Amino acid sequence: MIKLNIDIRKYIKENFKDTTTKEIRESIESSIKEKDEVTLPGLGVLFEILWTNSENDLQEKILDIISKNI
Repeated sequence: MIKLNIDIRKYIKENFKDTTTKEIRESIESSIKEKDEVTLPGLGVLFEILWTNSENDLQEKILDIISKNI
């Protein structure tokens, strides 16, 4: 078995480095619409960026939205 060493966080950040907010939105919406399992790690990286750069009140709102929709 071949093991790949890929820093997914670095890859995603580099991949989106020079994109516009419109392009990021389109990528997120396309990933969700396609329901492609391969895109989940990338969405996870974007969520990590959102989470770590959000104030506590926004984190609570995010948790509330997730909790109500699971």
